[in-house]
This record gives sequence, structure tokens and C-alpha cells, in this order.
Amino acid sequence: MLRFAANLGFLYQDAPFLDRFQSAARDGFAAVECLFPYDVPAAELRARADEAGVKVVLINAPPGDWSAGERGLASLAGRDDEFRDSIERGLDYACHVGSPRLHVLAGVLPAGASRDAAIARYEAALCWAAEQGARAGVTLMIEPINPYDMPGYLLQRQEEAHAIVERIGSAHLRVQMDLYHCARVEGDVVAQVRRWLPTGRVAHCQIAGVPGRHEPDEGSLDWRSVLGAIDEISAATGWEGWIGCEYRPRRGDVACGTSDGLVWMRGLTSKD
Repeated sequence: MLRFAANLGFLYQDAPFLDRFQSAARDGFAAVECLFPYDVPAAELRARADEAGVKVVLINAPPGDWSAGERGLASLAGRDDEFRDSIERGLDYACHVGSPRLHVLAGVLPAGASRDAAIARYEAALCWAAEQGARAGVTLMIEPINPYDMPGYLLQRQEEAHAIVERIGSAHLRVQMDLYHCARVEGDVVAQVRRWLPTGRVAHCQIAGVPGRHEPDEGSLDWRSVLGAIDEISAATGWEGWIGCEYRPRRGDVACGTSDGLVWMRGLTSKD
């Protein structure tokens, strides 16, 4: 069965952040995901989620100085202490809000830097982080991100992410397969889903239309076939991940803009 989570950083922009939990619940979402919720006390966020009757299924670890262009610390030279602090903070927050997954951003490769050296640092950092995740009972996620939306991001392809997860070999490190980013970089998303989802290394998916990153039914993504493939593989393998709706509603932040745009999803799901 397909299970969708509302990304509260992207959807319901007409409402204050903490009110978006109820908005998602009213639209039939059983789960939500958040980008960087750290300005909100974990207890308050958990209370809002519980009140709305939704699960928090994914948050991002602190990414460094986002306003300065940082997109994660894991691969950056000389930032080990800050990276470890970010993971400890992210895991603590995830545990308090009940999120079983924590996305760890890789970072942007500095101009002129060695990519091989950055990958080596990244893997070493992930090895340590996965150990902390195991102790906390939280699965860490790594996500290939396309270079159009995030120029210079270290991790861009599914194959590379899966190879890293395989090499590290931790049950608490998995791949976050964003179908939008996958389409922008690697093309045939149905083929990619059929290749990677049965491996057991994908623990979470996300979806958006291509190339505008609006609702999945706008643009070139063959969303019906993609979701059909996920549903088929889930039935065959027992995959129980969520599909995060991480897109910008085409109607923007107008009242009911997100809800009106969910016509693509209605009829596909039942609340868990």
C-alpha cells in the first residue's frame, strides 16, 4: 500500500509551521516529514503531531550554515566536531519527536577540492554516525541530490549512494530515494525504482513533478507508473517506506492551495 507523508517545509505555506500538522491530517496524511525543525522545542512539535494524529517519519540533521550556502558537514575537511555535534543534536531531536529516520546531508564539494578525499571523509563520518544511530534506534538516510537545484552537492547518483551504504554495511544507514532528483539526473525513474527498491537499501522515497518541482501530475514524471512500480514492489517484498510529498504547490501559499493540488493523490491511499 502506498503511504504518503506531507513535507511541512514545502506544503501548507499559507499556515504557520505548527498549524501544518492539523492541515496535513485534515487532508488524510497519516505522517509528516520536516526539514530543519530545530527552532521549535521538540516537546512542542511532538505535542502538535500527537494532537493531529500524525507520525513524524523523517527530519534532517542540522546542515551547517544554510544561509552561507552550506548543505551538510559530513564531507567537509576540518568540520568533524561540528558534524558530530549536528548528529547528536539531530538524533536527540528525532528521538524526542519519534522520528525513526534522520537525513544526513553530504555537503557541497569546495572548488578545487579532491572529490576522492571528500568521499573518504564522508564515509568515515557516516560510519561514526551510523553507530550513533544504532544506539539511538534511528536510521540515518543519505540522499542523492541533483546539481541543478544544489550545485556542487557531493552525492548525486543512486548507484553511488547504494555503493556507500553497501560498503559501510550498517542496518542503520539507508538511501533516501527522491524521485524528483533521480529524474533530473538519471532519467527513467520507473527503471531506477525497479532496480533499487528491491535491494532493501531504500528506506524512504520522495516525489515531485519534473522539472518545476510542483505536484507530481505536472511535468514529465510518469508518476502513475512510478507509483505503480512502488506499490507492486511493496506488495512483493514487504517494503513499508513512506513517500514524502516534497514539492512546491503550484498555487503557492494561497489558502487551500496545497489541499486543492492533492487531486493526484486522492483515491490512491487509505489512512494507515
